[in-house]
Amino acid sequence: MKMQGRASGGSLYIYLSGELDENSVSEIREAADRLIDEHAGLSRAIFNLAGVKFMDSTGIGFLIGRYRRLKKYNMGMFLENPDVNADKILALSGVYAIMPKLKESV
Repeated sequence: MKMQGRASGGSLYIYLSGELDENSVSEIREAADRLIDEHAGLSRAIFNLAGVKFMDSTGIGFLIGRYRRLKKYNMGMFLENPDVNADKILALSGVYAIMPKLKESV
């Protein structure tokens, strides 16, 4: 699992690639939290999932954990570009109710 982040125009962009599962989430959890903490004054975080090739329930837990952290800073959380399989998992789990999917890339 790889993660890159950048801030631009009031948003924190977090790009994930690889497999978002039990074996990989621990690698990026601290890095994602550090990025969020460093950019606490921004209005939202956008998690780009275009590079995520596999996601299980641990991946959903990772996203929910980041949502909770962002909420402490009054930052919104959005998802963009999930592949077809991740999109199905996210839709079935109800995640889009709290972290909406962006219609187009930002």
